[in-house]
Amino acid sequence: MTAPVTTDSELDEAPAADEGGRPAARRYGLLAVAAAVVVGLLLGYAGGLLTPTLTRPGQNSAEAGFARDMTAHHNQAVAMGLLAFRQGQDAEVRQVGVDIATGQQGEIGTMQTWLRSWKLDPTGDRAPMAWMPDGAGLVRNGLMPGMATSEEMAKLRAASGREFDVMFLKMMIQHHIGGVHMIDGILAEGHDDDVLAVAQVMKNTQQNDLANLTAALKRLGGTP
Repeated sequence: MTAPVTTDSELDEAPAADEGGRPAARRYGLLAVAAAVVVGLLLGYAGGLLTPTLTRPGQNSAEAGFARDMTAHHNQAVAMGLLAFRQGQDAEVRQVGVDIATGQQGEIGTMQTWLRSWKLDPTGDRAPMAWMPDGAGLVRNGLMPGMATSEEMAKLRAASGREFDVMFLKMMIQHHIGGVHMIDGILAEGHDDDVLAVAQVMKNTQQNDLANLTAALKRLGGTP
């Protein structure tokens, strides 16, 4: 499973000017954000290389399952974050989108580097969430906890203005709640010290994000 890379065609979809009259410079801003996402991914790869383990987790380990599943989970958050930067009306929504996209892309790099260092494929043959004791009950229509459906993502892409901002905040709150539950799973089931340390940082970051996302949603008059 590879990390998503923003394509030229996706960048070209950015409008010359939005409904609020903001300049076409937003398109160049998106290019800068895309570059930052790539840098975050590369830094994540480097970070993963700095955490070697003496005993490698195996193919069906909780660590391998977490790295694979959280990569997929993060991929959607990165896509949502880039949408927030491109389409968000509220300045805080655009900023939090950038922060989530760059931060989680870096974590994807770290997790994929782990898998390579463990001599494991980026994708396995086990069902999603099989590494967690309650994993089977957490998957809904093939989606891991908190993940948006394809229909929900389509609605987000079609939205604009305050409607987009509120929808994004609600979806990202649910996404993070699901992500934190998955992180709690690896903290309970994992044994690799490096993985546990990174997972704890992920949890702290997402809990801080949740506080900010909830406050922004309240400010905009929405409810979780």
